Amino acid sequence: MRFLSSSIFLVFIYFIFSFLTVSAKDANEKKPFVLVIDPGHGGRDPGAIGAIVKEKNFNLSIALRIGDIIKVKHPDVQIIYTRKTDKFIPLIERVQIANTNKADLFISIHANSVKNKKVFGTETYTLGLSKSEENLEVAKKENSVILLEDNYKITYEGFDPNSSESYIIFEMMQNQHLDRSVSFASKIQKEFSQNAKRTDRGVRQAEFIVLKETGMPCVLIEFGFLSNLKEEKYLNTNEGKRSLARCVARSFDQFKLEHDRKKTFKASNAIKTESQTDLVYKVQILTANKKLNANAPNLKKYYKDTTYYMEQGMYKYTLGESNDKEEISILRNSLLNDYKDAFIIAFKNGEKIK
Repeated sequence: MRFLSSSIFLVFIYFIFSFLTVSAKDANEKKPFVLVIDPGHGGRDPGAIGAIVKEKNFNLSIALRIGDIIKVKHPDVQIIYTRKTDKFIPLIERVQIANTNKADLFISIHANSVKNKKVFGTETYTLGLSKSEENLEVAKKENSVILLEDNYKITYEGFDPNSSESYIIFEMMQNQHLDRSVSFASKIQKEFSQNAKRTDRGVRQAEFIVLKETGMPCVLIEFGFLSNLKEEKYLNTNEGKRSLARCVARSFDQFKLEHDRKKTFKASNAIKTESQTDLVYKVQILTANKKLNANAPNLKKYYKDTTYYMEQGMYKYTLGESNDKEEISILRNSLLNDYKDAFIIAFKNGEKIK
């Protein structure tokens, strides 16, 4: 009798566990695409101030337009705004909104302003080390909003938005999402140029706090220059806002299509053979005839993350380790600036294979 009771109990536990497992799997498969739209500035932070427009008002207006257009075509997409009113939201909270909601894409909305009133055009940023002094200045200006926050030195661990030295903390924090971020940014700039007939200032990289901590593809769009009166007037018109919003929405259509294709492809390949799941991929970055130490110049900042294996008496150094070849491919692409000959290798049961 005791045995029977125990058996029934075990069967009951099995079915409960099975139900929870299936439910969790179904919930994951049915997770909607989450888009977070971030209208920059707000409240006591006006952002750039033109002759007739405050950036915070422009940002909110066009952000809501973009969301409305996307919602009509993609009712399955969950759209979350970091603000929907004239409210001051600290940068760290904007990031937390995206991360907490497990966003699939983050779009930060801005308008620019510079001393040279002749400058005009659109530009879209992804996270990365600034390639020019001009990009750095844009990042400094957008990041300076943290000075309005209480205890910003503690929140941002001593980061000074006006100090060039502080920006060494940005060393491609988003390598795993960089390719998709750049791809999306390129789509936006192409739309601006071809369909809105705006001057294309290109896809750029800079050290924006609001992009640094997000765990998903993300871009920061500068829709134009409020310091240029002609462009400011265009940005202030309904037609201008409508045209630019449509450009971003069409770019999103393309991003979402690629996202869905990738998701479908992964689902169709979810059941892998044992030999496939046993494979471990790594990126080989260099070979040495002796073991290298932490001061080796050719290992640079990566020393603590490297591993090595021996082959024909040579030390072969690698970075990363994953069963997902696509993930390792992204890592390899991000390393090409430092190791132009980096390539992918595979191991099975600890042994390198061809």
